[in-house]
Amino acid sequence: MYEISDSMQSTGTSGCSREFLVSVELYVPAAASLGLRKPVVPRRKVDASKTEETPRSLKEKSSWISVARTPAGAGQWRPATCKLTDEDESCLLNIYVDETILYQTIYIHMLNHFDIRHADSSLFLRKNCMALASAGGQRWSSSANTEPIYLQFEDADTCNTWLVLLRSYSKPEIYGQTFVSRDGGLYRMWRQVELSILQGRNLGNHFKAQLDANASSATLSEGDPREADPADLDAFCEIHLNDNICARTTVKKGIGSPHWLENFSFSDLPPFETLEVTVWREKKLLKPMLLGSVRIALTNFRRSEAVEGWFPIIQAGGMGNGIQVGEIRMKLTVDEEIILPHNNYSGLLAVLRDRNVLEWMSDFERRLHLRTTSYQLMCIAIAKNALVENITEYADREVDSTPSSHNTIFRGNTTFTKTMELAMAFYGKAFLESSIGSTIRRICSEKIAIEVDPVRSGKGAKEVERGVDQLIHWSQEVWNQIYAVRSQCPHELRRLFEHVRKLVEKHYHTKDSQDPHNRELPWQSVSAFCFLRFIVPGILNPHLFGLYPGLPSARIQRSLTLIAKVIQSLANLNPNVQKEEFMRGIKDFLKQNLPAMVDYILVVSTPVQLDPYSPHSGHPAHSHQRLNVVSSLHERSTTMPVLERESIPLLPHVLDIPRHLARITSSVLRNARSTDTKGKSSERDSQYLSGLCAQCYDLEEQSLARVSQLAGVESYPISLKWDAPRITSTIPSAAPPSPASPSRIVDSRKVSRPYTAPSLSDLSVADQRKVSSDKITPSSPVPHDLSSLRRGSVSDVPSSQNVTSSPGERPSRAMNRPRFLRPKSISADSISSLASPAGAQSLHSSPQFQDIEASRKRKNVLQGILTKR
Repeated sequence: MYEISDSMQSTGTSGCSREFLVSVELYVPAAASLGLRKPVVPRRKVDASKTEETPRSLKEKSSWISVARTPAGAGQWRPATCKLTDEDESCLLNIYVDETILYQTIYIHMLNHFDIRHADSSLFLRKNCMALASAGGQRWSSSANTEPIYLQFEDADTCNTWLVLLRSYSKPEIYGQTFVSRDGGLYRMWRQVELSILQGRNLGNHFKAQLDANASSATLSEGDPREADPADLDAFCEIHLNDNICARTTVKKGIGSPHWLENFSFSDLPPFETLEVTVWREKKLLKPMLLGSVRIALTNFRRSEAVEGWFPIIQAGGMGNGIQVGEIRMKLTVDEEIILPHNNYSGLLAVLRDRNVLEWMSDFERRLHLRTTSYQLMCIAIAKNALVENITEYADREVDSTPSSHNTIFRGNTTFTKTMELAMAFYGKAFLESSIGSTIRRICSEKIAIEVDPVRSGKGAKEVERGVDQLIHWSQEVWNQIYAVRSQCPHELRRLFEHVRKLVEKHYHTKDSQDPHNRELPWQSVSAFCFLRFIVPGILNPHLFGLYPGLPSARIQRSLTLIAKVIQSLANLNPNVQKEEFMRGIKDFLKQNLPAMVDYILVVSTPVQLDPYSPHSGHPAHSHQRLNVVSSLHERSTTMPVLERESIPLLPHVLDIPRHLARITSSVLRNARSTDTKGKSSERDSQYLSGLCAQCYDLEEQSLARVSQLAGVESYPISLKWDAPRITSTIPSAAPPSPASPSRIVDSRKVSRPYTAPSLSDLSVADQRKVSSDKITPSSPVPHDLSSLRRGSVSDVPSSQNVTSSPGERPSRAMNRPRFLRPKSISADSISSLASPAGAQSLHSSPQFQDIEASRKRKNVLQGILTKR
């Protein structure tokens, strides 16, 4: 059970300490478990009378799937207790096994934000896991273990709460903190990698690879003309970022060409280095065998541009020779954003508030052809607690514009229906898991194969009848679980469903109608969202909703399709209509469960006032445990600098508003320069878009000014810096430091400065030689022009109006440093070694020239955006 306790203890000059406790599952590697007692496994007597009953527990404690693939000699999961102690000068996380054995102590105040991240569920086939990466000097351990710490929490709410809590004591990636007193720095950085592993071909076939001496891996091949005999093997992939494993694919069987079709997203990453995808061959009763790998330098990718193609899989050989053992088709998108303080986005926020968020979504998709920005806009509306009101307002227009026929209401892909899908996926993720997650995983793990079509099966009437009975059985299992958790529908979704139901009742006067079809119309309008666009898609594609790892096999997919048809027929409230002849056998099932479906729709479309502290109240924001954490964060945030305070995500949904605004700005600027708008719009809409683009251009200029300001500052001696290098050593010390007195290890290796430049190919030859000879940041190419830090930006950057702090100001700020304003990476403030002050000054133009260029930019680009054709 998740507990948080406050203890006020007098510690002399150190002030008061605050403690937070939580019960978790801890992953203990095999080497570290040798010194621990073996966990006691209680023997349970199996009651034969209850073996076939469906368990009603909605929270699965151990694995989220019954079959877990773990390599031989892997570690084990054990119950543990985490105790976070907040002191004046440090923050310690003690991890206890068996309640009394201290397993490790992690010095949270020495970690970076990107060292504390969500762990992908594919690593252990477990949800709600967190990874803590720390080096030898950032932890104390009873054993020589340098692997990341993996913790699994009881639910997603607890996991998010502790993610925010731990990050509030760690170090954000802030640049310019040493030289600028206002806002606690100039800007912070955010990075993300989205990777889709699609399929492989010719796996296991060996032939020489053509290597490029300047590339980090083999050259991307467009297909080898030589024929090769395909190998029959089971293969899976492991994904490594900066040499740290982040995710795994499922094992796929294929004669040289397995299809994975699996998507991964890694957010809040450290400065980019390499992405490596290793391909393994699975063998029964033996350890997996490495086939080869694909190693990609992420610094060479243009930001926010998807790259898809066939990448050669190279098996390392002696003397630098590599052998290609196949190819893998992948899609990769690399994102990196400069995030300014929240106050810099006040103008953009004011423009966004002038309209309904759904109107912005419509314009972004129709006019600017931006289909991935709707999520960012929705997060901003959620943070303002305005999304539900915006959707209900837009729903009124949707119904008023619908023709008199009610057969097509809410059936098209409009802005309203798409936003409802986003809202249901955002608010109802845990609800969907409780509704169908466990049953769908049972179907997949037991490899249930259902077929009722005699043409497909080619079998007789008895086999078809047996298939119908099997379909009814599993449809009943799915429906029983859906109906059992109807009271757990989130409060936000209840409000949306209620508004839709009452809106249809009012518009079509269903209460006074004598037609039974009209009386059912309000219920059908709710099911058009709850089932047609939410639950049924989760049954059809469980891997897309995080309910099952990987794409199910063809036979299981057919079973899920048939079950989805039955549930959707039940949600349509018309058991007499069946398109396929072979589906008519389920008519009795539909008639029997029809009253329960009507009750379900009424429950999920009726908001109720429940105990806000109940775990199933539908009000996660009022969780008692989270309120204690939020109150602690609020108390401590008053002493934090602006950028450090804004780097802590907002609970309960872990939102970072400046980050969402920065992504919107980059998307608008990138697409505004390349999009030819063909949609029609009113003059008022054009004014809104003009104001939005003007704000985005202003933000771009502010970002460039801050980057040039940091680059133009001369390097100061390290002794004058508050910034300390990031600890990256993975070699434990001979004598581990005591938890009471953590040692600070300084690593000589520097992390390369983050940037958003495309690649070295954009530099001149002289600049490439200069960068390659730079010994300070050898692992990262550096743009020859600061304007290339943002895509499409002009070369003349206006000089910054911000005055850097003088050396005399630093001692006074050092005396008043707030708590936990800890050192940052020296590499963050070493940009002056990459661009001299003279080079920065050459970017500045006269004020008149700046005004002319800024006016010309806005005029030309805005005309291209808003021209009607």
